[in-house]
Amino acid sequence: MANPAEAYGKMMRHGSDPRELEGTLLIKAAAKLQKHRDNWDERSPDLLPSLQYNRKLWSIFAAAVTDAESELPIEVRQNLANLAVFVFKQTLAVQTSSDPAKLDSLININRQIAAGLFQKTPDSVPTP
Repeated sequence: MANPAEAYGKMMRHGSDPRELEGTLLIKAAAKLQKHRDNWDERSPDLLPSLQYNRKLWSIFAAAVTDAESELPIEVRQNLANLAVFVFKQTLAVQTSSDPAKLDSLININRQIAAGLFQKTPDSVPTP
């Protein structure tokens, strides 16, 4: 599935855990970017679609955390919104640079946020 919005919508219709889905999509985006990092070629025809996939995913997150009906704590919402702005700026930096290291921060942010999403919260652990 090439579009994160389509993947998100499809999985939500099937009742998937939103945190797990978001984590999975972030890992997928990080893997796409890591592939480019490992085999750097700024002329690769797949680089722009990989960057667009990641940007679309972060656009979904940005829209969700800036929605007035978001149930996340305000601090978390602000931090995620700030990360989204950074991701957008860093994406432009990658597109205008020939330095593959510019991908590192995008890859690391996705992996770190995904790791947090995959952690079980006290609310999600069944009580005996």
